[in-house]
Amino acid sequence: MKILEKLAQYRFSRYFKLIFIIFDLAIFNLCIALSALARYGNLERLGLKEVQTISLLGNFIWICLLLYHDSYRIIRIEPIESMLARTIKKIVIHASVTAVFVFFLNYSEISRFRLAYFYIFFFFLLMFSRYMSMKLLKYIRAKGYNFRNFVIVGANAAGRQIRKILAEDLTNGYRFLGFFDEKPVLEKPENYIGGFDAIQDFVKKEKVDEMYISLHIDKIEIINRMVKICDQNMVRVKFVPDFQQYTKSNKVEIAYYQNTPILIFHPEPLEYAVNRFFKKVFDICFSSLVIVLIFPWLFPIIMLLIKMESPGPIFFKQERSGRDNHSFKCWKFRSMKVNTVANTKQAQKGDSRITRFGAFMRKTSIDELPQFFNVFIGNMSVVGPRPHMVNHTNQYRALINNYLVRHYAKPGITGWAQVNGFRGETKELIDMKNRVEYDIWYIENWSLLLDCKIVIKTVLNVFHGEKNAY
Repeated sequence: MKILEKLAQYRFSRYFKLIFIIFDLAIFNLCIALSALARYGNLERLGLKEVQTISLLGNFIWICLLLYHDSYRIIRIEPIESMLARTIKKIVIHASVTAVFVFFLNYSEISRFRLAYFYIFFFFLLMFSRYMSMKLLKYIRAKGYNFRNFVIVGANAAGRQIRKILAEDLTNGYRFLGFFDEKPVLEKPENYIGGFDAIQDFVKKEKVDEMYISLHIDKIEIINRMVKICDQNMVRVKFVPDFQQYTKSNKVEIAYYQNTPILIFHPEPLEYAVNRFFKKVFDICFSSLVIVLIFPWLFPIIMLLIKMESPGPIFFKQERSGRDNHSFKCWKFRSMKVNTVANTKQAQKGDSRITRFGAFMRKTSIDELPQFFNVFIGNMSVVGPRPHMVNHTNQYRALINNYLVRHYAKPGITGWAQVNGFRGETKELIDMKNRVEYDIWYIENWSLLLDCKIVIKTVLNVFHGEKNAY
């Protein structure tokens, strides 16, 4: 309890950077020893000059990676998955840089197997330590320590939303003191303290760590007043701009062109070359495995069943909208009788055009398998927004303002909208709007881990069955 009492008096986060780095280096060097034991059964080879050089270099590289962009930071409302994703990226970079040094220095004493053991141990121990550090901080906060007190200026929708985000879970480490507003937009909220004139006295009397200002930009005089009060009373001030006035994007990034801040709507992780590279490698490897391991034995069976049930081609080719709205030929196994409206009419429940085997293929998504060839040649991805018929793109772009944003990314065989139930026929406009919102969320929040999650959910959905798959 004494430790917790100390944490109540001092900001643990002030010392977290140093503790984080020291603990990481301890794990790093422990894994060097463990990898030697796993490879050789003893620690004798750790004394070799080349091994010591790479070990010291590895420590230095890891420190640089931690300090770069504050990799050690723990944001109070950040999900564990986000922190783990950052750490995995650093491990991949570290392994790549180390491999380059070993190769160009031609260090023959460095065992490639030992390096492999090292990164396996390092990955699992580091993930465990990250997870436990988050759990420890949440436990400390749940006991009432390491909290930050905050107030919100502006009892509007945006202000209430940030209050909900910060204060709904005590383990985030935030304690909400109240709202300040002259005329609340909605009914007077719970924890309403008073108008703008009451702020200065409240800040002087109470321990306020952070002030969130959720006011429209036309209240510039009041905003300037709030900033002045915060500066004079050691209160950190943060703005909550309501970007929904300008865009439906829930995610906005700030870039600096020299000293000028630029707001970027619909930020795209795949705009970065390194992310595109990893996604491309994932696509090529995944599609190659499907083409080599599944197609040789499954294709003859499907071909025979399609031909036995109805005359016509085995494959169905259709013009679909791709990345940047460029059209391409999308391949599928033919699941319908040959008809003249296939390029304009969506499949419906009980559609008479669908064959019996075609219904099975659509239910299990087997008809989508030829699209792995689209992935392999590069006009599709394993995961992404589903490609729509060109005439549907032209139709919905006029009805939904942000519809074309989903074409910022390559279309996918499966996608975030699909695994969340938004697939198949769009009977109402709201069905397509929901699909677009999920597609845009995927574009703005892409990660390799998210792609893996979607693939796993897609496979599970195939076995569980989907009511909209027809």
